[in-house]
Amino acid sequence: MPEAPSSSPQPGLPADPASLDLQFAFGEAALQAENLHELPPEVPLLEARAGDAPIARFLHHVLLEAVRLGASDLHFEPYEHHYRVRLRIDGELRHALSPPVLIKDKLASRIKVMSRLDIAEKRLPQDGRLKLRIDALQTVELRVSTLPTLHGEKIVIRILDGASTRRGIAALGYEPADQARLLDAIAHPHGMILVTGPTGSGKTVSLYACLELLNRPGVNICTVENPSEIGVPGINQVSVNDKAGLDFATVLKAFLRQDPDVIMLGEIRDPETADIAIKAAQTGHLVLSTLHTHDAPAAVTRLLNMGIAAHNIAASIVLVSAQRLARRLCPDCRQPADVPHQALLDAGFSAAELEEDWQVYRPLGCAACTLGYKGRIGFHQVMPLSEATQRIVLCGGSALDIAEQAAREGIPTLRAAGLRKVRQGLTSLEEVLALTRA
Repeated sequence: MPEAPSSSPQPGLPADPASLDLQFAFGEAALQAENLHELPPEVPLLEARAGDAPIARFLHHVLLEAVRLGASDLHFEPYEHHYRVRLRIDGELRHALSPPVLIKDKLASRIKVMSRLDIAEKRLPQDGRLKLRIDALQTVELRVSTLPTLHGEKIVIRILDGASTRRGIAALGYEPADQARLLDAIAHPHGMILVTGPTGSGKTVSLYACLELLNRPGVNICTVENPSEIGVPGINQVSVNDKAGLDFATVLKAFLRQDPDVIMLGEIRDPETADIAIKAAQTGHLVLSTLHTHDAPAAVTRLLNMGIAAHNIAASIVLVSAQRLARRLCPDCRQPADVPHQALLDAGFSAAELEEDWQVYRPLGCAACTLGYKGRIGFHQVMPLSEATQRIVLCGGSALDIAEQAAREGIPTLRAAGLRKVRQGLTSLEEVLALTRA
Protein backbone atom coordinates (compact mmCIF):
# COMPACT_ATOMS: atom_id res chain seq x y z
CA MET A 1 0.00 0.00 0.00
CA PRO A 2 1.54 3.38 -0.95
CA GLU A 3 2.47 6.07 1.53
CA ALA A 4 -0.17 8.61 2.42
CA PRO A 5 -0.03 11.57 0.04
CA SER A 6 1.34 14.76 1.51
CA SER A 7 -1.14 17.30 2.75
CA SER A 8 -1.73 20.16 0.33
CA PRO A 9 -4.06 23.07 0.88
CA GLN A 10 -6.86 24.03 -1.44
CA PRO A 11 -6.25 26.58 -4.21
CA GLY A 12 -5.77 30.08 -2.93
CA LEU A 13 -4.18 29.05 0.37
CA PRO A 14 -0.43 29.25 1.07
CA ALA A 15 1.69 26.26 0.06
CA ASP A 16 2.84 25.79 3.62
CA PRO A 17 -0.25 25.72 5.87
CA ALA A 18 1.93 25.67 8.99
CA SER A 19 2.99 29.26 8.24
CA LEU A 20 -0.51 30.42 7.35
CA ASP A 21 -1.10 34.07 8.19
CA LEU A 22 -4.48 34.68 9.83
CA GLN A 23 -4.69 38.28 8.65
CA PHE A 24 -7.70 37.39 6.50
CA ALA A 25 -9.64 37.07 9.76
CA PHE A 26 -8.39 40.46 10.92
CA GLY A 27 -9.39 42.53 7.92
CA GLU A 28 -10.69 45.54 9.86
CA ALA A 29 -7.94 45.25 12.45
CA ALA A 30 -5.29 45.17 9.73
CA LEU A 31 -6.73 48.33 8.19
CA GLN A 32 -6.70 49.96 11.59
CA ALA A 33 -3.07 48.91 11.95
CA GLU A 34 -2.27 50.86 8.80
CA ASN A 35 -3.85 53.97 10.36
CA LEU A 36 -1.81 53.46 13.52
CA HIS A 37 1.27 54.62 11.60
CA GLU A 38 -0.21 58.11 11.74
CA LEU A 39 -0.42 58.22 15.53
CA PRO A 40 1.94 60.48 17.48
CA PRO A 41 4.90 58.76 19.18
CA GLU A 42 3.21 58.93 22.58
CA VAL A 43 -0.46 58.56 23.45
CA PRO A 44 -1.46 60.44 26.62
CA LEU A 45 -2.79 58.40 29.52
CA LEU A 46 -6.22 60.02 29.21
CA GLU A 47 -6.42 58.93 25.57
CA ALA A 48 -5.24 55.45 26.51
CA ARG A 49 -8.21 55.29 28.87
CA ALA A 50 -10.65 56.55 26.24
CA GLY A 51 -12.82 53.93 24.60
CA ASP A 52 -12.73 55.66 21.18
CA ALA A 53 -8.95 56.05 20.90
CA PRO A 54 -7.38 54.37 17.82
CA ILE A 55 -5.36 52.00 20.01
CA ALA A 56 -8.46 51.07 22.00
CA ARG A 57 -10.51 50.39 18.86
CA PHE A 58 -7.73 48.29 17.35
CA LEU A 59 -7.27 46.23 20.52
CA HIS A 60 -11.00 45.71 20.97
CA HIS A 61 -11.35 44.36 17.44
CA VAL A 62 -8.37 42.03 17.80
CA LEU A 63 -9.77 40.64 21.06
CA LEU A 64 -13.19 40.07 19.50
CA GLU A 65 -11.65 38.27 16.52
CA ALA A 66 -9.55 36.08 18.83
CA VAL A 67 -12.67 35.04 20.72
CA ARG A 68 -14.56 34.42 17.48
CA LEU A 69 -11.76 32.18 16.19
CA GLY A 70 -11.79 30.14 19.40
CA ALA A 71 -8.29 31.14 20.50
CA SER A 72 -7.19 30.20 24.00
CA ASP A 73 -4.28 32.66 24.18
CA LEU A 74 -3.31 35.90 22.48
CA HIS A 75 0.39 36.90 22.28
CA PHE A 76 1.60 40.49 21.73
CA GLU A 77 5.34 40.22 21.04
CA PRO A 78 7.69 43.21 20.59
CA TYR A 79 10.96 42.89 18.67
CA GLU A 80 13.57 45.43 17.62
CA HIS A 81 12.18 46.15 14.16
CA HIS A 82 8.74 44.55 14.14
CA TYR A 83 5.75 43.67 16.27
CA ARG A 84 3.90 40.37 16.13
CA VAL A 85 0.46 39.17 17.26
CA ARG A 86 -0.07 35.42 17.50
CA LEU A 87 -3.01 33.24 18.55
CA ARG A 88 -3.09 29.78 20.06
CA ILE A 89 -5.91 27.89 18.36
CA ASP A 90 -6.53 24.19 19.03
CA GLY A 91 -3.20 24.04 20.87
CA GLU A 92 -1.18 25.45 17.94
CA LEU A 93 0.41 28.91 17.98
CA ARG A 94 -0.29 30.80 14.73
CA HIS A 95 0.73 34.18 13.37
CA ALA A 96 -2.20 36.60 13.16
CA LEU A 97 -0.91 40.01 12.08
CA SER A 98 2.02 42.43 12.30
CA PRO A 99 1.01 45.90 13.52
CA PRO A 100 3.55 48.73 13.27
CA VAL A 101 6.27 48.40 15.87
CA LEU A 102 5.76 51.98 17.07
CA ILE A 103 2.52 50.99 18.83
CA LYS A 104 4.10 48.42 21.15
CA ASP A 105 4.36 50.70 24.20
CA LYS A 106 0.98 52.33 23.58
CA LEU A 107 -0.75 48.99 23.16
CA ALA A 108 0.90 47.63 26.31
CA SER A 109 -0.25 50.71 28.23
CA ARG A 110 -3.81 50.30 27.00
CA ILE A 111 -3.93 46.63 28.05
CA LYS A 112 -2.44 47.44 31.46
CA VAL A 113 -4.98 50.20 32.06
CA MET A 114 -7.85 47.87 31.15
CA SER A 115 -6.57 45.14 33.48
CA ARG A 116 -5.79 47.57 36.34
CA LEU A 117 -2.03 47.05 36.27
CA ASP A 118 0.66 49.61 37.09
CA ILE A 119 1.14 51.44 33.81
CA ALA A 120 4.51 52.84 34.93
CA GLU A 121 6.01 49.51 36.01
CA LYS A 122 7.87 48.04 33.03
CA ARG A 123 10.72 46.26 34.83
CA LEU A 124 8.73 43.48 36.54
CA PRO A 125 6.13 40.95 35.37
CA GLN A 126 2.54 41.75 36.29
CA ASP A 127 -0.69 39.74 36.28
CA GLY A 128 -4.19 41.10 35.92
CA ARG A 129 -7.70 40.35 34.71
CA LEU A 130 -10.37 42.09 32.69
CA LYS A 131 -13.77 41.37 31.17
CA LEU A 132 -14.59 41.73 27.49
CA ARG A 133 -18.21 42.24 26.50
CA ILE A 134 -18.89 40.34 23.28
CA ASP A 135 -22.55 41.31 22.97
CA ALA A 136 -25.56 41.96 25.18
CA LEU A 137 -25.60 38.35 26.36
CA GLN A 138 -21.96 37.25 26.43
CA THR A 139 -19.02 38.47 28.49
CA VAL A 140 -15.61 36.77 28.40
CA GLU A 141 -13.04 37.03 31.17
CA LEU A 142 -9.41 37.57 30.18
CA ARG A 143 -6.27 36.91 32.23
CA VAL A 144 -3.34 39.19 31.42
CA SER A 145 0.35 38.46 31.97
CA THR A 146 3.11 40.96 31.18
CA LEU A 147 6.79 40.10 30.80
CA PRO A 148 9.64 42.62 30.36
CA THR A 149 11.72 41.52 27.36
CA LEU A 150 14.72 42.99 25.56
CA HIS A 151 12.58 45.12 23.23
CA GLY A 152 9.56 45.90 25.38
CA GLU A 153 6.79 44.23 27.29
CA LYS A 154 5.46 40.98 25.90
CA ILE A 155 1.83 40.46 26.86
CA VAL A 156 -0.09 37.19 26.84
CA ILE A 157 -3.85 37.26 27.27
CA ARG A 158 -5.55 34.00 28.26
CA ILE A 159 -9.17 33.85 27.09
CA LEU A 160 -11.20 32.19 29.83
CA ASP A 161 -14.26 30.97 28.00
CA GLY A 162 -16.57 29.62 30.67
CA ALA A 163 -18.90 28.09 28.09
CA SER A 164 -16.16 25.85 26.66
CA THR A 165 -14.79 25.00 30.09
CA ARG A 166 -18.18 23.93 31.42
CA ARG A 167 -19.35 21.67 28.60
CA GLY A 168 -20.24 18.59 30.63
CA ILE A 169 -18.72 15.13 30.59
CA ALA A 170 -20.71 13.99 27.55
CA ALA A 171 -18.95 16.58 25.35
CA LEU A 172 -15.38 15.70 26.37
CA GLY A 173 -14.84 12.62 24.21
CA TYR A 174 -15.11 9.88 26.84
CA GLU A 175 -16.01 6.48 25.44
CA PRO A 176 -19.20 5.05 27.02
CA ALA A 177 -17.32 2.54 29.20
CA ASP A 178 -14.86 5.21 30.37
CA GLN A 179 -17.64 7.66 31.15
CA ALA A 180 -19.43 5.00 33.19
CA ARG A 181 -16.24 4.33 35.20
CA LEU A 182 -15.79 8.04 35.87
CA LEU A 183 -19.41 8.56 36.92
CA ASP A 184 -19.15 5.59 39.27
CA ALA A 185 -16.00 7.07 40.82
CA ILE A 186 -17.46 10.52 41.51
CA ALA A 187 -20.44 8.86 43.18
CA HIS A 188 -18.11 7.67 45.97
CA PRO A 189 -18.59 9.60 49.23
CA HIS A 190 -14.84 9.73 49.83
CA GLY A 191 -11.54 8.89 48.18
CA MET A 192 -9.33 10.52 45.55
CA ILE A 193 -9.81 10.90 41.80
CA LEU A 194 -6.76 11.97 39.81
CA VAL A 195 -6.67 13.39 36.27
CA THR A 196 -3.21 13.24 34.70
CA GLY A 197 -1.57 14.63 31.61
CA PRO A 198 0.75 17.41 30.43
CA THR A 199 -0.07 21.10 30.55
CA GLY A 200 -2.81 21.94 28.07
CA SER A 201 -4.36 18.48 27.98
CA GLY A 202 -7.72 19.59 29.36
CA LYS A 203 -7.35 18.32 32.93
CA THR A 204 -9.08 21.32 34.51
CA VAL A 205 -11.99 21.06 32.08
CA SER A 206 -12.49 17.42 33.07
CA LEU A 207 -12.38 18.29 36.77
CA TYR A 208 -14.97 21.03 36.33
CA ALA A 209 -17.20 18.64 34.38
CA CYS A 210 -17.13 16.36 37.43
CA LEU A 211 -17.80 19.26 39.79
CA GLU A 212 -20.81 20.34 37.73
CA LEU A 213 -22.38 16.94 38.41
CA LEU A 214 -21.60 17.19 42.12
CA ASN A 215 -22.70 20.82 42.49
CA ARG A 216 -25.98 20.51 44.40
CA PRO A 217 -27.45 22.48 47.32
CA GLY A 218 -26.64 19.66 49.73
CA VAL A 219 -22.95 19.43 48.77
CA ASN A 220 -20.22 21.76 50.04
CA ILE A 221 -17.54 22.03 47.34
CA CYS A 222 -14.24 23.87 47.89
CA THR A 223 -11.62 24.37 45.18
CA VAL A 224 -8.09 25.79 45.20
CA GLU A 225 -6.20 26.63 42.02
CA ASN A 226 -3.31 28.76 40.82
CA PRO A 227 -5.26 30.76 39.83
CA SER A 228 -8.99 30.02 39.76
CA GLU A 229 -9.89 30.78 36.15
CA ILE A 230 -13.59 30.05 35.84
CA GLY A 231 -16.13 31.17 38.42
CA VAL A 232 -18.87 28.63 39.15
CA PRO A 233 -21.93 29.58 41.24
CA GLY A 234 -22.39 27.34 44.26
CA ILE A 235 -18.69 26.43 44.57
CA ASN A 236 -16.27 28.02 47.06
CA GLN A 237 -13.21 28.89 44.98
CA VAL A 238 -9.83 30.03 46.28
CA SER A 239 -6.77 31.19 44.35
CA VAL A 240 -3.35 30.64 45.88
CA ASN A 241 -1.32 33.73 46.70
CA ASP A 242 2.31 32.83 47.29
CA LYS A 243 3.27 36.41 48.15
CA ALA A 244 0.78 36.36 51.02
CA GLY A 245 1.81 32.86 52.12
CA LEU A 246 -1.42 31.32 50.85
CA ASP A 247 -0.14 28.17 49.17
CA PHE A 248 -1.92 24.91 48.31
CA ALA A 249 -1.06 23.24 51.61
CA THR A 250 -2.28 26.20 53.68
CA VAL A 251 -5.58 26.36 51.80
CA LEU A 252 -6.10 22.59 52.09
CA LYS A 253 -5.65 22.75 55.86
CA ALA A 254 -8.20 25.57 56.01
CA PHE A 255 -10.63 23.59 53.84
CA LEU A 256 -10.67 20.76 56.37
CA ARG A 257 -12.12 23.21 58.92
CA GLN A 258 -14.83 24.33 56.46
CA ASP A 259 -16.99 21.18 56.62
CA PRO A 260 -16.33 20.20 52.96
CA ASP A 261 -17.89 17.30 51.11
CA VAL A 262 -15.81 17.69 47.95
CA ILE A 263 -12.36 19.25 47.58
CA MET A 264 -10.81 20.07 44.22
CA LEU A 265 -7.08 20.76 44.23
CA GLY A 266 -5.74 22.28 41.02
CA GLU A 267 -2.48 20.33 41.16
CA ILE A 268 -0.53 18.08 43.51
CA ARG A 269 2.96 19.49 43.17
CA ASP A 270 4.82 18.70 46.40
CA PRO A 271 4.94 16.03 49.15
CA GLU A 272 3.19 18.20 51.77
CA THR A 273 0.22 18.89 49.51
CA ALA A 274 0.04 15.24 48.48
CA ASP A 275 0.05 14.11 52.11
CA ILE A 276 -2.75 16.48 53.14
CA ALA A 277 -4.84 15.55 50.09
CA ILE A 278 -4.45 11.82 50.78
CA LYS A 279 -5.44 12.28 54.42
CA ALA A 280 -8.48 14.33 53.38
CA ALA A 281 -9.53 11.52 51.04
CA GLN A 282 -9.25 9.06 53.94
CA THR A 283 -11.32 11.13 56.36
CA GLY A 284 -14.65 11.30 54.57
CA HIS A 285 -13.98 13.73 51.72
CA LEU A 286 -14.03 13.24 47.96
CA VAL A 287 -10.83 14.82 46.61
CA LEU A 288 -10.25 15.62 42.94
CA SER A 289 -6.86 16.73 41.66
CA THR A 290 -4.30 16.53 38.85
CA LEU A 291 -0.80 15.20 38.34
CA HIS A 292 1.67 15.61 35.50
CA THR A 293 2.26 12.00 34.42
CA HIS A 294 2.26 10.44 30.96
CA ASP A 295 -0.35 7.78 31.75
CA ALA A 296 -2.61 6.51 34.53
CA PRO A 297 -0.34 3.83 36.08
CA ALA A 298 2.50 6.34 36.42
CA ALA A 299 0.36 8.44 38.79
CA VAL A 300 0.75 5.79 41.48
CA THR A 301 4.53 5.73 41.23
CA ARG A 302 4.61 9.54 41.23
CA LEU A 303 2.84 9.58 44.60
CA LEU A 304 5.20 6.90 45.90
CA ASN A 305 8.15 9.05 44.81
CA MET A 306 6.62 11.94 46.79
CA GLY A 307 6.90 9.84 49.91
CA ILE A 308 3.26 8.75 50.21
CA ALA A 309 3.03 5.29 51.79
CA ALA A 310 1.77 2.51 49.55
CA HIS A 311 -1.01 1.56 51.96
CA ASN A 312 -2.32 5.15 51.96
CA ILE A 313 -2.34 5.21 48.15
CA ALA A 314 -4.13 1.87 47.92
CA ALA A 315 -6.71 2.96 50.48
CA SER A 316 -7.36 6.39 48.97
CA ILE A 317 -7.19 6.33 45.18
CA VAL A 318 -10.53 5.49 43.58
CA LEU A 319 -9.66 6.20 39.95
CA VAL A 320 -6.94 7.70 37.76
CA SER A 321 -7.77 9.15 34.34
CA ALA A 322 -4.97 10.07 31.93
CA GLN A 323 -5.89 12.21 28.95
CA ARG A 324 -4.76 14.13 25.90
CA LEU A 325 -6.44 16.62 23.58
CA ALA A 326 -6.10 15.83 19.88
CA ARG A 327 -6.95 18.26 17.14
CA ARG A 328 -10.24 17.27 15.53
CA LEU A 329 -10.20 16.76 11.76
CA CYS A 330 -12.32 19.24 9.84
CA PRO A 331 -15.34 17.28 8.56
CA ASP A 332 -15.58 19.53 5.50
CA CYS A 333 -12.16 18.78 4.03
CA ARG A 334 -10.65 15.67 5.65
CA GLN A 335 -9.22 13.29 3.07
CA PRO A 336 -8.72 9.49 3.08
CA ALA A 337 -5.09 8.57 3.76
CA ASP A 338 -3.34 5.53 2.33
CA VAL A 339 -1.18 4.26 5.19
CA PRO A 340 0.96 1.11 4.80
CA HIS A 341 -0.31 -1.96 6.63
CA GLN A 342 2.92 -2.30 8.59
CA ALA A 343 2.81 1.35 9.68
CA LEU A 344 -0.64 0.77 11.17
CA LEU A 345 0.60 -2.32 13.00
CA ASP A 346 3.61 -0.38 14.29
CA ALA A 347 1.28 2.37 15.52
CA GLY A 348 -0.57 -0.12 17.71
CA PHE A 349 -3.52 -1.38 15.67
CA SER A 350 -4.10 -5.13 15.93
CA ALA A 351 -4.28 -7.39 12.89
CA ALA A 352 -7.93 -8.06 13.71
CA GLU A 353 -8.71 -4.33 13.69
CA LEU A 354 -7.13 -3.95 10.27
CA GLU A 355 -9.51 -6.57 8.90
CA GLU A 356 -12.50 -4.40 9.81
CA ASP A 357 -14.07 -1.74 7.59
CA TRP A 358 -12.82 1.71 8.57
CA GLN A 359 -10.74 4.52 7.09
CA VAL A 360 -7.76 6.60 8.22
CA TYR A 361 -8.15 10.28 7.36
CA ARG A 362 -5.64 13.10 7.04
CA PRO A 363 -5.98 16.90 7.27
CA LEU A 364 -6.19 19.02 4.13
CA GLY A 365 -7.22 22.60 4.84
CA CYS A 366 -10.12 24.75 3.68
CA ALA A 367 -11.68 28.15 4.31
CA ALA A 368 -13.64 26.75 7.26
CA CYS A 369 -10.63 25.38 9.16
CA THR A 370 -7.43 26.74 7.56
CA LEU A 371 -5.11 23.86 8.53
CA GLY A 372 -7.36 20.82 8.27
CA TYR A 373 -8.32 20.74 11.94
CA LYS A 374 -11.23 22.41 13.71
CA GLY A 375 -11.60 22.08 17.48
CA ARG A 376 -10.19 19.34 19.68
CA ILE A 377 -11.32 15.98 21.00
CA GLY A 378 -10.17 14.25 24.18
CA PHE A 379 -9.06 10.66 24.52
CA HIS A 380 -8.65 8.99 27.89
CA GLN A 381 -7.23 6.07 29.83
CA VAL A 382 -9.67 5.68 32.73
CA MET A 383 -8.30 3.27 35.34
CA PRO A 384 -10.18 2.45 38.55
CA LEU A 385 -7.99 1.04 41.30
CA SER A 386 -9.40 -2.47 41.57
CA GLU A 387 -8.62 -4.80 44.46
CA ALA A 388 -6.05 -6.57 42.28
CA THR A 389 -4.35 -3.25 41.49
CA GLN A 390 -4.39 -2.29 45.16
CA ARG A 391 -2.57 -5.53 45.99
CA ILE A 392 0.07 -4.71 43.38
CA VAL A 393 0.58 -1.28 44.96
CA LEU A 394 0.83 -2.78 48.46
CA CYS A 395 3.42 -5.30 47.23
CA GLY A 396 5.61 -2.58 45.76
CA GLY A 397 4.68 -3.19 42.13
CA SER A 398 5.93 -0.88 39.38
CA ALA A 399 3.96 1.23 36.93
CA LEU A 400 4.50 -1.55 34.38
CA ASP A 401 2.94 -4.09 36.75
CA ILE A 402 -0.06 -1.80 37.23
CA ALA A 403 -0.36 -1.27 33.46
CA GLU A 404 -0.35 -5.03 32.84
CA GLN A 405 -3.11 -5.50 35.41
CA ALA A 406 -5.13 -2.71 33.80
CA ALA A 407 -4.80 -4.46 30.44
CA ARG A 408 -6.06 -7.70 31.98
CA GLU A 409 -9.10 -5.76 33.21
CA GLY A 410 -9.82 -4.48 29.71
CA ILE A 411 -8.59 -0.93 30.23
CA PRO A 412 -6.91 0.32 27.03
CA THR A 413 -3.63 2.18 27.03
CA LEU A 414 -3.66 5.89 26.26
CA ARG A 415 -2.28 5.13 22.77
CA ALA A 416 -5.08 2.61 22.15
CA ALA A 417 -7.66 5.17 23.28
CA GLY A 418 -6.24 7.65 20.77
CA LEU A 419 -6.21 5.09 17.97
CA ARG A 420 -9.90 4.54 18.61
CA LYS A 421 -10.47 8.20 17.71
CA VAL A 422 -8.50 7.58 14.50
CA ARG A 423 -10.78 4.67 13.64
CA GLN A 424 -13.78 6.91 14.26
CA GLY A 425 -12.40 9.45 11.78
CA LEU A 426 -12.19 12.18 14.42
CA THR A 427 -8.44 12.84 14.32
CA SER A 428 -5.36 11.88 12.33
CA LEU A 429 -2.91 9.09 13.02
CA GLU A 430 -0.04 11.59 13.12
CA GLU A 431 -1.79 13.59 15.83
CA VAL A 432 -2.26 10.58 18.12
CA LEU A 433 1.29 9.32 17.59
CA ALA A 434 2.71 12.75 18.44
CA LEU A 435 0.62 13.06 21.61
CA THR A 436 1.38 9.56 22.94
CA ARG A 437 5.07 9.34 22.11
CA ALA A 438 6.98 8.22 25.20
